[in-house]
Amino acid sequence: MIKIKHHGAVNGVTGSCHQLFAANGDSVLVDCGMFQGAEASHLENGSLAIDFSLKGVKALIVTHCHIDHVGRIPYLLAAGFDAPIYATEATARLLPLVIEDAVKVGITRDSRLISKLIRKLKALITPIPYDKWFEMPVLSGGRCRFRMAGHIIGSAYIECKLAGKTVVFSGDLGAPYSPLLSAPKAPYKADCLVIESTYGDKNHEGRKQRRQNLKRVIESCLQNAGTVLIPAFSIGRTQELLYEIEDIIHRHKGDWENLDVIVDSPLAAKFTEHYRALKLLWDKEARRKLSAGRHPLAFEQLLTVDSHHDHGRVVNHLKQSGRPAIVIAASGMCAGGRIVNYLKALLPDPKTDVLFVGYQAQGTAGRDIQKYGPRGGYVDLDGDRVDIKAGVHTMSGYSAHAGQNDLVNFVKRMRWEPSEIRIVHGDKEAKLALQEKLQQVVPEGNVWVPN
Repeated sequence: MIKIKHHGAVNGVTGSCHQLFAANGDSVLVDCGMFQGAEASHLENGSLAIDFSLKGVKALIVTHCHIDHVGRIPYLLAAGFDAPIYATEATARLLPLVIEDAVKVGITRDSRLISKLIRKLKALITPIPYDKWFEMPVLSGGRCRFRMAGHIIGSAYIECKLAGKTVVFSGDLGAPYSPLLSAPKAPYKADCLVIESTYGDKNHEGRKQRRQNLKRVIESCLQNAGTVLIPAFSIGRTQELLYEIEDIIHRHKGDWENLDVIVDSPLAAKFTEHYRALKLLWDKEARRKLSAGRHPLAFEQLLTVDSHHDHGRVVNHLKQSGRPAIVIAASGMCAGGRIVNYLKALLPDPKTDVLFVGYQAQGTAGRDIQKYGPRGGYVDLDGDRVDIKAGVHTMSGYSAHAGQNDLVNFVKRMRWEPSEIRIVHGDKEAKLALQEKLQQVVPEGNVWVPN
């Protein structure tokens, strides 16, 4: 019998952390993510410290470097973890940047402590190429491999073979036809599948439709001489948006050539540089654009903001000038970060549009703006009541997560269907909707929701 404990992403979409056990009691962790929004409320005294035993934990396998999958790694190291951290080559390259930023924002700005932590992290990271089996002796002679997940660059789902069984952890699966990255291909078999369900109850718009919707919102910005604010994760979503915006500008001249596209996030700027350096992982369409002399992540209208001083100047300039612009800034759920200052300054302005392109967890400011904005309500930002007079739009098509049909097809396309499916990483309604669909795919299988 396969034994797995779930230490996160069971009551929502954040804090992904799963523990896979071998017959001798030793184990490996799959991800160690941060809890966010309302999902952090269950933590004792609000502490993010590791609250489960690390006895017998011999390795950590990382699916990708979004904060809800890796944000508790500093706490894992503080708890005494001193074992290999396996990741794809691209994730191994990006992970120290993500952790350093997370520590600066949420733990300490002591440069000496941060440097010590990052040195320790780098010493433990073991980069592994996609599709290459690597031995995992702790799993009773088992082995694992990373397969492309199409979620963000470097993202992977994980196949583990142990005791004659195949266990697959989906991590976060990307949607087909997303910009830049190839869609995930299902594994040949899985005896047990642990699958995400972020959009287990929804399907996304097609890429053509969502590009038209993005164009429509930006055209409104041009007409109103206002600002489009896009809260986005620094890695993945930001680069996909830049890719799509460059394509729209390329197809439409005139006023579009005068539109400023501002990325206000030093971390996002660094990740964009890495995305460009990792272009061998881009899909065929993106590589064709490069061959034609286009620069989808470094076009003429693109401006990056680095220092806090420049950030403040840009916020004030957009508030006072009425110059049309697109601003992409973190955090993706408006839970801190530079986007909050833009929202404080520009939410009360009817010429502003806020465009959500990713999931907003319960208890976050992003979810509140989504919910109350269309009613002319208000949102609490850093203890301040901010009236919402801006337009509020949500485009799920730009989510980096697979929709319901994509998740179902991931299972359908396996030649050897799972006898057990565990549904994690989703709100209750999404999990139950996906459970119903997957039970139809594997009527003899055990499809269930851990709690």
